[in-house]
Amino acid sequence: MAKNQNPSPDVPVYLFTGFLESGKTKFIQGTLEDKRFNSGEKTLLLLCEEGEEEYDMSSYPFKNISLRTIEDPSEFTPENLSKMLAETGAERVVMEYNGMWLLKDMFNNIPETWAIYQEMMFVDSTTFLNYNANMRSLVVDKLNTCDLVVFNRFSKDFDKMEFHKIVRGVSRRTDIAYEYENGQVEYDDIEDPLPFDVNADVISLQDTDFALWYRDIMEEPQKYNGKTIKFRGLVAMDQKFPSGMFAVGRHVMTCCVEDITYCCVVAEWKNSAALKSRQWVNVTGTIEVKRHKLYRGKGPVLKVSDVVLTSAPEQEVATFY
Repeated sequence: MAKNQNPSPDVPVYLFTGFLESGKTKFIQGTLEDKRFNSGEKTLLLLCEEGEEEYDMSSYPFKNISLRTIEDPSEFTPENLSKMLAETGAERVVMEYNGMWLLKDMFNNIPETWAIYQEMMFVDSTTFLNYNANMRSLVVDKLNTCDLVVFNRFSKDFDKMEFHKIVRGVSRRTDIAYEYENGQVEYDDIEDPLPFDVNADVISLQDTDFALWYRDIMEEPQKYNGKTIKFRGLVAMDQKFPSGMFAVGRHVMTCCVEDITYCCVVAEWKNSAALKSRQWVNVTGTIEVKRHKLYRGKGPVLKVSDVVLTSAPEQEVATFY
């Protein structure tokens, strides 16, 4: 794990997620013992759960690690975290997060000056499919933002594609590594071609393509800049929208009914006043990546050339499967 040399005044946070006995502690121990990462910087090691394996503080080559434990979510507050940082004099944080706690609570409660530099998820391959079947929302919560997921205790008998599909159903940008019992590590190189032609004169989306397309355009908007696209979507209007603007998208389910979200793009069309919320339309337009207040920054804006009223698709909620 490389040490970030960014001179930003933010406090860098190296975040490790996963469920109990997933290998987080072992990896963190090795990382802190690696002089490429730990060359004497004062570090706050923040534990939000305690498994069977414990940290061996005596083995560290530098006496610069201060360990603190948070046992209850109510203790995970900006004030408490800032106090810990000040008491230890640490300049960075290594956090082992509780797998049963939602990451959105972590993101909402870390101090404003703390910045996530790297996020890694560790998974016990022998129990992962069971976790995914019975606690899917928690699995998705951890996969959604991680830079790398490590499937340790992997076996040659396991089907990589089964694990691959679960990860890609949540994120296309997350790197995947498989670590075998003998310590050998293989990185996932399974290609995931999109189910539509990005280079077509008009990118025509099937109803089943919307969720994949929406995630892809939000992760790599420049890929679609200047491209013409056609899809069926649900209109959303708001009195606060300026003249000539509406939103069009679909309700998307990532893992369960509770997480269904309306995912839309900003659309600009001179005749938008004729539209009403919850109308289904076939819309055609050209994507322009630019600043827009609905995105609070840059995002894909659909310059609409054609709108035709239509019926709802057979499956109104889009999914990744």
